Amino acid sequence: MTQSPATPLPPPGERRRLRAAGSLTEAQLAARVGVTRKTVRAWESGRTKPRGRKGEAYAKLLSTLAQEEPPPAEVTAPQFHEEAAAPAPLTPAQAFDALYAFCAPALVRQAYLLTGRRELARESVERAFQLAWQRWPEVAVDRDPAGWVRATAYEYALSPWHRFRPRYRSPEAPPPDASDRALLAALLRLPPPQRRTLVLYDGVGLDLPETAAETEASTPAAAGRLMNAREAIAAQLPDLADPTELHRRLAELAATDRLRAAKPPTVRTGSERRARFWTRAAIAFTVALIGTTAMTVRTAPTHYEPPIAPGAEIQGVPERVAQGPLSEAERQLREKLRGEMTSGPERVLPLSR
Repeated sequence: MTQSPATPLPPPGERRRLRAAGSLTEAQLAARVGVTRKTVRAWESGRTKPRGRKGEAYAKLLSTLAQEEPPPAEVTAPQFHEEAAAPAPLTPAQAFDALYAFCAPALVRQAYLLTGRRELARESVERAFQLAWQRWPEVAVDRDPAGWVRATAYEYALSPWHRFRPRYRSPEAPPPDASDRALLAALLRLPPPQRRTLVLYDGVGLDLPETAAETEASTPAAAGRLMNAREAIAAQLPDLADPTELHRRLAELAATDRLRAAKPPTVRTGSERRARFWTRAAIAFTVALIGTTAMTVRTAPTHYEPPIAPGAEIQGVPERVAQGPLSEAERQLREKLRGEMTSGPERVLPLSR
């Protein structure tokens, strides 16, 4: 007969939060406890209850994670009376910080599996959370805020425009282990849709319908991408033909580098700074457009001016020629005029009648 663990277990939702706060994936936690990943998922969803020695080990691990967790930043209502000690509602900044602390560490590792670049992985997660803070009224009421941020981070990480950025043209330092380098190279050879599907299903642990919904594909299409990705990985690395072994190696590869995300206040400040920049740019563009329109209206003609007709070529004009030599009679006349039209007594005068 099995017994419940002596160490008290937190609620199912708190179990998953403690695992994420400790930067552990489902596969890593399952390896520590000695169970399968599906068992950990069932424990965290509340479908089954941990029992026996495995349950005791699971409870002790959660207790250790709870003790190592830093004190929360949430502000509770002043407890003037024990009967009135109720937590105050979170402010938008506090709710955003809680979501960031829960999702950011795992998202950076997932983005690293998608891109193979540490800086791009951090940038993708920060840009996703900056966009989430700008649209916080929409994200806060979303059914799955973590999924909203994850989809945004994946879209930014897999954008084809990064190849034109100078800082991303040179490769980063690969993982030190040869098997990790081979697995990362095999991942990066996959088409982006197959790579994203593989990371969501085998890395994050989503089921097939959830993976299909997040990749905006049908369930059969997502299943086909997953099978093709696994076959491509197995063709290059035969040791990873078993899905369970592939799950474990993906978790180990994601946890190889100590990938750290920025602090939540830094992300919120960057988001507000970016929003102010684009707001001012939009205002400046609008003012320039209004000024250009006003100048155009001011300088535009107020009446119709017919266009000047193009010039026409005149025909029949004789060509210009140089004067020819004088004849003998013309030469004698010129000499006579030069001799008689001079001043002096021989000047020709009109006769009086």
